Amino acid sequence: MSLPPSSELPELQNEVISTPLEKKLEYDDLSLDKEKLDVSEQVVSDDEVDDTVIQKAEDVAIQILSTEDDPDLPVLTFRMVFLGIGLSAFGSVLSTIYTFKPQNATVSQLFCLIIAYVLGTAMASIIPSHGMWKYLNPGPFNIKGKQSLFVRPIVPIQILRCSEHTAIVIMASTASTVAVGMEIIAALNLFYDIKLNAAVAIFQIFASQMIGYGIAGCLRTLLVYPTYAFYPTYISVVNLLQSLHFGGSLNYKRRRYFWFVFAAIFFWEWIPQYPFPLLTAISIVCIADNGRHDWIRNLFGAGSSNEGIGLLSFSTSWTLITQGSPLVWPLQTQINSYIGMAIGYVVLTLVYYTNTFNARDLDWMSQDLFASDGTTYNATAILNNDFTVDPTKLAQVGLPRFTATYTVSQMCYNFSLGAAVVHVLLWYWVDLKKTFGKLDFLSNSHEIDDPHYAQMRKYPEVPHWWYLAVFFISLGVGIGCSVCSLIDSAYAFQLIPAQYTTGKALMPWWSILLFTALSCFLAVALGLIMATTGFQLSIRYAVQILAAFIHPGNPIAVMYVNLYGNTTAYQTLAMLQDLKLGQYTKLPPRATFVVQMAGSIVGAIFNYTMMITIVDNNRAALLDPVGTRIWSGWVIQGYNSSSVAMGALGRELFSFGKPYYLIAFAIFIGLAFPIPFWLVHRFSKPGSLISKVAAYVNTPIIALYIGYLPYSVNGQWWSCVVIGFTAQWWARSRRPGWFNKYNYLTSAALDGGSQIILFVLSFAVFGASGNAVDFPNW
Repeated sequence: MSLPPSSELPELQNEVISTPLEKKLEYDDLSLDKEKLDVSEQVVSDDEVDDTVIQKAEDVAIQILSTEDDPDLPVLTFRMVFLGIGLSAFGSVLSTIYTFKPQNATVSQLFCLIIAYVLGTAMASIIPSHGMWKYLNPGPFNIKGKQSLFVRPIVPIQILRCSEHTAIVIMASTASTVAVGMEIIAALNLFYDIKLNAAVAIFQIFASQMIGYGIAGCLRTLLVYPTYAFYPTYISVVNLLQSLHFGGSLNYKRRRYFWFVFAAIFFWEWIPQYPFPLLTAISIVCIADNGRHDWIRNLFGAGSSNEGIGLLSFSTSWTLITQGSPLVWPLQTQINSYIGMAIGYVVLTLVYYTNTFNARDLDWMSQDLFASDGTTYNATAILNNDFTVDPTKLAQVGLPRFTATYTVSQMCYNFSLGAAVVHVLLWYWVDLKKTFGKLDFLSNSHEIDDPHYAQMRKYPEVPHWWYLAVFFISLGVGIGCSVCSLIDSAYAFQLIPAQYTTGKALMPWWSILLFTALSCFLAVALGLIMATTGFQLSIRYAVQILAAFIHPGNPIAVMYVNLYGNTTAYQTLAMLQDLKLGQYTKLPPRATFVVQMAGSIVGAIFNYTMMITIVDNNRAALLDPVGTRIWSGWVIQGYNSSSVAMGALGRELFSFGKPYYLIAFAIFIGLAFPIPFWLVHRFSKPGSLISKVAAYVNTPIIALYIGYLPYSVNGQWWSCVVIGFTAQWWARSRRPGWFNKYNYLTSAALDGGSQIILFVLSFAVFGASGNAVDFPNW
């Protein structure tokens, strides 16, 4: 695909490309520049707001977000502890319930933020604040002084630091993230009848999260403190927090704007979600064809799960559109993703209609395993009682097959991982060398020219040895829980049933160390890409294929690898983002550490408790491939299917010369993707168009998006294109005043309103409460 001429690349005309070789902020030593650091000089709530066009993507963190702070205001209040623990328990229970529902829903951070704001404001209004009551109610939840939400202040009001609110959000969202450990324990229970002791299970869930947190603490110098690590998807969250809590007439306007947009999407979103689902994805081509041609549905369909890849289909449902983050992703990230999808339309269609991988024998889109005759593959029919492969049974049943589109998708995800490693090494070598060359990441003194980090220096930092202690203790607990079946006395202590005390570990200790080390390495690459582009790569397929060669014929070990080779890396990313959120809102680092630990503990307990209750009471429905309208085990079934396919049959499917060997070798092929573009940028004339275009190309994003479409519903992407260019190009460059004041707040309002109504609908009519209510047929 050729790139458009320079006149059609607006981002290249008005934007200075910020490459890692050149990304130094263009201002003086901030530690000595009082004008740029003094809180009194940095007030985002004044009516005068910078209308300068944001040139570099990372500059949104400086021009959109305020650096002001009041270190004398409390954070660890009764209100924070009460709401933090309460919302953590609520969020972890709700997210676990969603895991076993047919609907694919999550408890988002914005959901926690809005609920915390409503409850915190209510507590500030109801609980007295005089006398001894001041310990329960230290003052208004949003700002100091008496002020109604919709009454404009006559005089300036001192701000209340939003760190109290931020602490609640971090604790609740940490607990609300369903740990993969819980899902794997559920899979062992459902499909292998391995029922771990409750204490072992809870410690396993907690330890798998804490290992990632320990890694994150050691990457702060590289992935939290600097300005280039700005985490685009978090800008809207911080912008909302500051708008809700900071005083001044402009923030009054912002609060009013937020609630108006929030209400508008709240009342709109129920229409495409419930009475008029046709609006979820509109395909004029499919409507005109009226179902006469399968290839039209395959290429242009987008309204139903696994219907088509959505060419020229548009959506009016923000719940779908927000998956592309069109208001918050930098335009460079979005353009690379759109290029990848454009190539994907061609590649996926050609692979299927040229009958590559015998594609025409199977469905157009599906993530299931199929037998040679196109029926669903019976994975358990090839296993012995000890869950290893029986060669005789395998010869009778045959090898499973993937659909061609799913095969391409897995290849592209692995292309992307290989490309990401080399991309980071080439473009971020200077930063990597600085951070790791002299073990600078273990130092407590850092020369980092970020105004938000400069403000945080007044607070005691979390010592590195805290994070290292968390890492090694959690690693030891994880090894102990995983290999408990090696202990002959395990049955005596009722840790696991007697039939599993065979001396064979669920996952060997050396394998845990190996995949934890792999996670440490991958977390650096994944973190740099996510921190600078907002884009999160997937490593699940690559890790499972590697595990298949290390643990051949052992599906349980391959399943457990997800904890240490996959989940650990993503827990690292989650904590890094929360650390950055704390830096943006000036939450003291030690308070961030405490609330993350507390949220993880509460989440692990309630994740397991709710999971075992659901599994024990709904086992038949969860084992059924279709499930019911109320309960479904599709998430857990996915873990089991992939562990069988890759664990039991990894060498038979992915070794060189086998049917799907290209999926495994795609990782190594992807290593070459970034090199040509880096060479062009490195050796072409600095500042030339070809140099800028080469720097603009992000091969990990393009590679992944080529295979991003063969999943679920795809009606949102063309809406994302329109909204993304309107916001991140037209509004940013032509209406910078509006963009700086309202773009990220708009994203937060749309996300928050749509997530709240989806939560209401899930329990009111979609069956999450136990009773589904269909809309009358019209």
